[in-house]
Amino acid sequence: MMSTLSIQGVHSDYQGEQVLKGLDLTLEKGEIVALLGPSGCGKTTLLRAIAGLQAISAGEVKINGEVLSGSNVFVPSERRGVGMIFQDYALFPHLTVAENILFGVKDTNKVHRQHRLDEMLELVKLDGLSERFPHELSGGQQQRVSIARALAYEPELLLLDEPFSNIDAKVRGEMMLEIRNILKQRNVSAVFVTHSKDEAFVFADKLALFKDGYIVQYGTAEELYTAPKDRYVADFLGSGNYIPASVKDSFSVETPIGSLKSTSQLTHPVSYQGEILLRPQQIEIIADESGAGVIVERRFLGNICHYQVQIAQDFYEVKTQLSQLVLGQKVNLQAQEHSLVVF
Repeated sequence: MMSTLSIQGVHSDYQGEQVLKGLDLTLEKGEIVALLGPSGCGKTTLLRAIAGLQAISAGEVKINGEVLSGSNVFVPSERRGVGMIFQDYALFPHLTVAENILFGVKDTNKVHRQHRLDEMLELVKLDGLSERFPHELSGGQQQRVSIARALAYEPELLLLDEPFSNIDAKVRGEMMLEIRNILKQRNVSAVFVTHSKDEAFVFADKLALFKDGYIVQYGTAEELYTAPKDRYVADFLGSGNYIPASVKDSFSVETPIGSLKSTSQLTHPVSYQGEILLRPQQIEIIADESGAGVIVERRFLGNICHYQVQIAQDFYEVKTQLSQLVLGQKVNLQAQEHSLVVF
């Protein structure tokens, strides 16, 4: 199967500074990839380079095997077969919903255009609103119009730049799932820029986590969360405890909270001194009057309780469904058996 998007060794400069530093990324047909990272890390620059709105200084950008940006090659954005959805929707305020949706459709046949419009309105659940103007719509409806406009153009690839940041928090999650379903239904490949790990987890199939112009790790959300390559990746995707550990053998380590077993073989040699990552929900907390730990903080979060436990001079974050534990209570900690991450 030919990849929809292939990025190889891409460098890009902006105002004399190198923003992208040799990126590689492959996107398969129908796949949704999130470019994730803090502001200024290069993710929007890469999106603009894919769209043809930003020049690259080295490497290649290809869609379906055709070089769009590369050595002595630059295909302008309007000929790339790429659709874009922006943070501010970028609708034409003087055009109706119907006129906005059909704006980029080249087919001039009236019957074909009406069929495309009806199909798009049904797809994004805006039937009956074709004659309204953007200012007569809610933010969520405006974003649906921008999606319909991008898909009516039948792009090879859809680019989304922080598309949910202006959507009310109450409907954001539902909207993300709706749009994801639309893209999957149409088998459209998409690249999605966000700084929110929660949005990336909900919307994307894979995450490319950026840092200072590099992709530090690429894979599914589960891969990055459970097997981060370093502390930057681990911390970006969620809170964690870093506990001193000494490797005992291929499947176990010794720590201040006891000997822990790994369900997968450890790559570090015996006697290696490092740290293990334990997510708050990977630690079990056991009430014990002679326990080594004491609960110093407790927060009830609905379906779970968040505790901070002190053992000697160290503090551990624990999330559990046990809600009956109280401040000052003595406890012991143990880790659930899983594939240990050793740094």
